[in-house]
Amino acid sequence: MSPISPMKDVLQEIVAHKREELAAMRQKKPSLRQALLDSPTGIIAEFKRRSPSKGWIKEEGRASEIPLSYQQNGAAALSILTDKQYFGGHDRFIMEARQSGVTLPVLYKNFVIDEMQLYEAALCGASAVLLIAACLPKEELRALMVKAHELGLEVLLEMHSEAELDYCELEPDVYGINNRNLGSFVTDVDNSFRLAELLPKDAVKVSESGISKPETIRQLRQAGFRGFLIGETFMKTPDPGQALKQLIEQI
Repeated sequence: MSPISPMKDVLQEIVAHKREELAAMRQKKPSLRQALLDSPTGIIAEFKRRSPSKGWIKEEGRASEIPLSYQQNGAAALSILTDKQYFGGHDRFIMEARQSGVTLPVLYKNFVIDEMQLYEAALCGASAVLLIAACLPKEELRALMVKAHELGLEVLLEMHSEAELDYCELEPDVYGINNRNLGSFVTDVDNSFRLAELLPKDAVKVSESGISKPETIRQLRQAGFRGFLIGETFMKTPDPGQALKQLIEQI
């Protein structure tokens, strides 16, 4: 029997390592749900450089610096915008945050409408992915949720109105209420208070958008919310991490 050639040895080594990489991609990442249950504040600090309604918020913001500063200043988890056209984001921002030392759960914040985006989220190092009820029919979101879980990603399912609450039957890992109407971009935090009692009793609830005051966070927590997604409040300041720290101190 002829000996195995060095070239074949190298190929076998490469393929074996590739299998390890794929296995790591499918492994459960740091849990967003558990982080919110464990946190005394529940703040999901968002890296958001731009918005369609306000334009650039912090065009010079660096994903290699701000997310790590959020982690160092008490965030329970992070959200990183990856949409390029409307939010000035990129998948590589999550990779840069991870490379800088971020170990917290990271939410892949985008408008996910195809399973290809779930693979992108898993590959760049996200822990969870945002799925939006307003974007797709329920059964399409159900299929995306199944695929996300196969890839080791948790799902934050975002709803905005009472009409969308039938999506709760999908039983996501985390239930989000967006206080911003995605059509008009009008923000009303009372939206979370109105819908809180209509969500499942054991749901881990997140209130998103328009949150800036410690008193609002205290009231939302009393209403049953465990997570509070905050982006612009921090990103419009000179030092987003320090702004987070100050808010937590006031809570």
